[in-house]
Amino acid sequence: MTATIPTAKSGLAGVPLALSPLTRKDFTSPAEVRWCPGCGDYPVLAAFQGILPDLGIRNENLVVVSGIGCSSRFPYYVESYGMHTLHGRAPAIASGVAMSRPDLAVFVVTGDGDALSIGGNHLIHALRRNINMTILLFNNRIYGLTKGQYSPTSEQGKVTKSSPQGSVDHPFNPVSLALGAEGTFVARTLDSNRAHLTEVLKAAANHRGTSLVEIYQNCVIFNDGAFDPLKASDGMIKLVHGEPIIFGADGSMGVTRLADGTLKVAPVAEIGAENVIVHDAHGDDPQLAFALAQLTDSNNLGMAPIGIFRDVDRPVYDDMARAQITTFADESAKLKAVSDLLKGRDTWEL
Repeated sequence: MTATIPTAKSGLAGVPLALSPLTRKDFTSPAEVRWCPGCGDYPVLAAFQGILPDLGIRNENLVVVSGIGCSSRFPYYVESYGMHTLHGRAPAIASGVAMSRPDLAVFVVTGDGDALSIGGNHLIHALRRNINMTILLFNNRIYGLTKGQYSPTSEQGKVTKSSPQGSVDHPFNPVSLALGAEGTFVARTLDSNRAHLTEVLKAAANHRGTSLVEIYQNCVIFNDGAFDPLKASDGMIKLVHGEPIIFGADGSMGVTRLADGTLKVAPVAEIGAENVIVHDAHGDDPQLAFALAQLTDSNNLGMAPIGIFRDVDRPVYDDMARAQITTFADESAKLKAVSDLLKGRDTWEL
C-alpha cells in the first residue's frame, strides 16, 4: 500500500511514499565507496542519503543519473535505481526518465567539468524547460578524474597540467548561468556545512521543476583548499528568504542597492540598516537573484553568497507534455496508431 504527496507544487508530487519509516541505511548500497580519503564527495553522499528518509521516498521510486567524473560514481553508492551515463549527458537522460515516469523522484549528479563544459547545452535546456528533476552540481574547480586539468570554473591564472603557464579562461559562475537560463530553483551550498547542505538539498528536492544546487566541494588531491579563502574570511553571505542580507562575524557588513540598480557590499554602519536589502527568493523577477550571484568572487573566492537564490513556481515541461499527449489521444481516437503510421507510406493525410 502506498501514499502520495498531496500538493501538486511539490517536486515529489505523484511519487509513491513509504508508509513504514526508512533510515539512511536503507539508501546505502553494499558497494565499496571509492573516493580519495578526505574527498568532499563523502559528506554530500551522507547528507543526500540522510534526507531521503525525511522525504519519504521509496528506494524503487528513486533514480540517480550521473555523467562522467568523480562525483558521477554517486549512483553506485545509493540503494536505488541509477544510471552512469555519457560525459555531460546526464540531464538529457534524466529528462527522458522524468518525462516517462512521473512516479519517480529524479536526481542528477554532475561536476563542474561534466555539466559546464561538454554538458553545458544539456544543462541550460533542462533549466529552460523546467523539467522536474534535481541537479546536484559538485564544483571542485578542477578536473579530478582525469588528473588535474583546469575546468570551466577554475580561476584565472590556475596552473595545471593543461595550463602550465596559468589559465587565461574567465571562469563560469554556475549560479549566474542557471539564473540566466531562468532556472526556477537555484542554490549554492558547501560540502563542509552539513546543516546548510541538508537544508538546501531538502528544499531543492521539494521544488517542482528543475532545481540546481551548486555544491562547493573540495578535491584533496588536485585542488585541496580551493575554498579555504572563503571559509577563512568573513565573505560568506548567507541568503535567507525574508531576512536582511548581512554577513560577517559580527553582522557588520550588508548588501545595498545603488541608484543604478547594482548591488554594493559595505559596512552596515555606513549604509544604514534601513538600506540593507531583504532577500526575496520568491520574486518572479530574477534580477535581484542574478545581481546577488554577481557578488561571487569567482577568481579569489574571498566572497560568495550561499543559500537559495531563487525559488519560484512555473509550469513544468513534463506535466504540460503529458497533459498534451492525453488531450491529443482523447481528441484523436479516429486516427490510426502511431505504429501503423510509421509502417505505412512516407506521407499520410489526417
